[in-house]
Amino acid sequence: MGDVIRTTSLLQRFKIEFPTARIFWLTKFKDILPNEIDWPLEYTLENLTWIKSIPFEMGINLDKDPEACALMDQLTINNKFGFGLSGGMPAPLNSLAEHKFLTGISDDLSKKNRKHYLEEIFEICGLEYRGEEYLLPEPCYNKRIEEFVSPRKVVGLNTGCGGRWVTRLWPENYWEELAVRLMDSGYTVLLLGGPEEHEKNCRIAKKTSANYLGVFPILEFLGLIQKCDLVVTAVTMAMHLAIGLKIPLILFNNIFNPNEFHFFTKSTILTPAKQCECYYRPKCIHEKSCMYDLSVDSVFKEIQRLVPV
Repeated sequence: MGDVIRTTSLLQRFKIEFPTARIFWLTKFKDILPNEIDWPLEYTLENLTWIKSIPFEMGINLDKDPEACALMDQLTINNKFGFGLSGGMPAPLNSLAEHKFLTGISDDLSKKNRKHYLEEIFEICGLEYRGEEYLLPEPCYNKRIEEFVSPRKVVGLNTGCGGRWVTRLWPENYWEELAVRLMDSGYTVLLLGGPEEHEKNCRIAKKTSANYLGVFPILEFLGLIQKCDLVVTAVTMAMHLAIGLKIPLILFNNIFNPNEFHFFTKSTILTPAKQCECYYRPKCIHEKSCMYDLSVDSVFKEIQRLVPV
């Protein structure tokens, strides 16, 4: 879903380059698509059957999963960009996609990369990135979110990192300590997360008295993040939404190339004091993760710098 959000930056250019075009977008995450899409399509058999009968002038696939690449091969498209199949395996469709493909399969090349994600996807489409921002749908607000109002600066703490890349997890007791220090210093703390973080956030809220409103559908979660003056998170859905909303961000990063990230407002990437040895690994190779070396004090001071009370 995060990849869908950051890919929406292409839409702004397409609306300028192709003002009369009808834009189709097939995805498993239709709910996060902005209103600028003419035909937002859920990934269903019915929609797959339909689009195979449509002659397209231009088609873009930025996904290297086999089913997405296979679909690019099967569709009638005059100008194809991104990734398709070669010998049944994902491969770049042309030279424009080679850089992104190679950095995806080689850690050494990935570490040397100096282009952020938006530069890369515009390059894949034969375009130069000119600062285009994300396009988000309208957020939704339920009663609990609407009633959450604070006269103080609200710091959102997104305490998880998803189930795939647990290498990025910050210790739970660090979140607790940070929440207490922030509240003692005059901030309001709002705990953020999805179903995987629910029990953790309940524990932290009970121990610290930080605000936790629960788990919400994606458009309500977007509305919840909009309540924040700053968000602290690892590389997660909350990160993508905060970037799209232009909310100041403190991003924890240990296993990804920091050059990949691009922000639209003042933000900071914080890394552990100890060099991470688990580049792009989903799980840490050590008994104790390097995230223990990212101190609460360093995070607290950066919050004070970005959004002073």
